[in-house]
Amino acid sequence: MACTFNPGFVNISDLHPNLNRPSVIGVVIGKTDVKGFPDRKNIGSERYTFSFTMRDSPAFFINAFSWGTEEYIKSLSDSFRVGDCVLIENPLVQTKDVEREEKFNPSTPSYYRLLISEVHSAVKICSTCEVDNSLLSVLHLPTKDPQDYYSLGDIVANGQSLNGKMINVLAAVKSVGEIKHFTTSDKRKGQRCEVKLYDDVVPSFGMICWDNESIQVTQSWIPRETVIFAADVRINYDSFRNSMVATVVSKTILTTSPDTPEAQALLSYARDCIETGVFCEENEELSKDSVKLESIKDIYTVQQIKEKATQGVEKNDPLYGIVYAYISRFNVDSDASKIIRNRCSRCHYLITDLTELCTYTFCNEMSSEPKSVVACLDLSIDLTDHTGTLSANVSGSAAEEMLSCTVDGFFNLTEDQKTALKWNFLLERCKIYLKMVPSTNARSGLRINVLSCNMADPLEACTSLCGKGTN
Repeated sequence: MACTFNPGFVNISDLHPNLNRPSVIGVVIGKTDVKGFPDRKNIGSERYTFSFTMRDSPAFFINAFSWGTEEYIKSLSDSFRVGDCVLIENPLVQTKDVEREEKFNPSTPSYYRLLISEVHSAVKICSTCEVDNSLLSVLHLPTKDPQDYYSLGDIVANGQSLNGKMINVLAAVKSVGEIKHFTTSDKRKGQRCEVKLYDDVVPSFGMICWDNESIQVTQSWIPRETVIFAADVRINYDSFRNSMVATVVSKTILTTSPDTPEAQALLSYARDCIETGVFCEENEELSKDSVKLESIKDIYTVQQIKEKATQGVEKNDPLYGIVYAYISRFNVDSDASKIIRNRCSRCHYLITDLTELCTYTFCNEMSSEPKSVVACLDLSIDLTDHTGTLSANVSGSAAEEMLSCTVDGFFNLTEDQKTALKWNFLLERCKIYLKMVPSTNARSGLRINVLSCNMADPLEACTSLCGKGTN
């Protein structure tokens, strides 16, 4: 079956109740979990239902509903996901009760809704290679006006005045948390996943998903490389966190990688964050780690470190080690704004506005100590040995010791002096002490911080490398 546009399909914009056996094709842009309800006609049994939203053009999309037996509904629901293209044959076109339907379902421009019958209707899945590209492209168009949204900064600024409201949000994905399963007191099984969002003002903002379908959508998001437009998320004040949080509900439509100028601008910012390492891991110290360097004995090659990331190490359990490697990239002569950061003395998050103190949501929960703005060096380097190359950061006092230069001293260096400083290390074999922490935000799977970097003793390096072999 070739699922392309042809006269046999009815556009969503042309649907009406008097059509005879219509066929509708569209991309699924939203979907709910299967739910069961007591069957009033058959006491003791249940009817099952789920719904989804499909779209065939930038301007038109519609909600579709199906009711039936547990076996039929679960089988139909499991047959497709958000992002799939589906063909619905012979649905019942009903005039929708706008107030009733859109209270719990996505708002749509159509006057109608589709009802899929187990007996009379059929739903078929179209492969992407069989579908016109113009149809697939609507997956990246927000369902609301692309300029009608709150930034995370707007939400924080408005605070509890937004409590309980449904709003649209444009943000970048910082991290996707683990899926946590639970059982309620009445034996119902559930799941929960928290996504951390950020933008150019707010470094971390929570969005919670409770249903399996939205959680499945989040699993495709790449931290620091994905921007989303969330239409109709609910904003609430969380008294435990003392902050606002977003919750994905049955009305919510999540648009991944929205094709809008505003989203592209935010994506550029997100990519800059990757390149410059703007954010530190939460609670991570920028100063030298408390572990004593002399206690670090394990020696690794670059390849062995990469294998550690692939195999996965115990969550929140840092790995310490030594690598003998050349510094093959060193951004010490980059623009000062990329290597000197103003951060909060308490939580170490980036401060972009020097007229204000830290605005990070959980900063006040970390400590009662006074906080201030601290300038620190934050350098990005590449380490290369005979097995490969990996990227790392060297920050705070470790960076100052490596360069034999304070932040104030670095400000006074000329460009020639910075270049000379760079060549003191570039392509020189160094003995480097590393702290490696599992991180879903890092491309390698590990966030690697340099604790100490000095020129390596040639004999010591040779002996160590011979002991590790040349593989």
